[in-house]
Amino acid sequence: MISRRISVLGSTGSVGTSTLDLMDQAERAGSGRFEVEALTGGRNVALLAEQAKRWQPRVAVIADERKLDDLRDALAGTDIEVAAGDNAVVEAASRPVDWTMASIVGAAGLRSTWEAAGHGGTLALANKESLVCCGPALIQRVSQAGGSLIPVDSEHSAIFQVFTSDRKSDVSKLVLTASGGPFRQTAREAMRAITPEQAVAHPNWSMGAKISVDSATMANKGLELIEAAYLFDMPQSKIDVVVHPESIIHSLVEYVDGSTLAQMGPPDMRTPIACALSWPRRLPWPAPKLDLAALGRLTFEAPDLVRFPSLALARQALEAGGNATIIFNAANEVAALAFLDRRLAFLNIAAVVAETLERAQGRELAAGGANACEAALAVDDAARKIAADVVASLALAA
Repeated sequence: MISRRISVLGSTGSVGTSTLDLMDQAERAGSGRFEVEALTGGRNVALLAEQAKRWQPRVAVIADERKLDDLRDALAGTDIEVAAGDNAVVEAASRPVDWTMASIVGAAGLRSTWEAAGHGGTLALANKESLVCCGPALIQRVSQAGGSLIPVDSEHSAIFQVFTSDRKSDVSKLVLTASGGPFRQTAREAMRAITPEQAVAHPNWSMGAKISVDSATMANKGLELIEAAYLFDMPQSKIDVVVHPESIIHSLVEYVDGSTLAQMGPPDMRTPIACALSWPRRLPWPAPKLDLAALGRLTFEAPDLVRFPSLALARQALEAGGNATIIFNAANEVAALAFLDRRLAFLNIAAVVAETLERAQGRELAAGGANACEAALAVDDAARKIAADVVASLALAA
């Protein structure tokens, strides 16, 4: 039986709810027992309260300070501590536990992930921005605290499961797979009129709006390429991306002897979450089974960098080093949210990223704070201001 003391940062999001669902299934099946220290949510008080009543955490935190009274009312009569605000989320993340799910989307999750990395438990990482913005420092922080980091993104989980980290010299290449998103076969001219509703309708995965937009632009694959370089200490020249529309092979590792190992399974985020929750054991749950005969065939193609330039921009940022990956991430988040707010055309998302990288090139963006996390957030803030100016200029020109 798996026994864990757990915190879930971002429990009301898609990864957080899937994590709690798996925990519930494991307890009902008698294969797991979990004590919950902290649950944190963004704005969904009703769902956070429902989760807290089920799991009885020591603390429940809502990031939106305006929702504090609502959460207090919802949990009145319980022994659960209630708090609100970004600082309260960070405090919850600092509490020592065996295992933390870090699944707060965007740069908003960086401080809490950094805090969780310092208490020596297992950090299950679903927040891309933490690695993209301060990957080497975050990995070092986990190691120095005596903890471990397990990736939850399906692609990095796949590599993690077949990667011989103690014999890295045996690895010749990492191959990240990409679904291609909803516009894989859409003509570039037709992409000018894409709406947010179309962009968030992913053909294979159920994800939040911003992540779905990243998939539609393939910026997510650029972020994942940066993550893979840091996680597995590989140069970007040894990381390939291949479009695989069926999303059955989640990534591959090629070895120097010609062998290529792949992790496969139906597209369901609960599988990499289950891997992280129980590693190095396997958590039995009613997972969807892979029926290769029913599938018939799997297809692959090279990514189209003309229609999806974000992937090339990510490589450019990784190669440039310094603050470039932080700038890439900040500009992409600003642009994706502007698109969702209907203030920016779909094709201009990558244009904002490119222009922000160019404007910031050669500039020493303000960095401060006592650690790599605070320094990264200072750069992130400066880059967002540049990106916002670019968004405004493109909107005016439209």
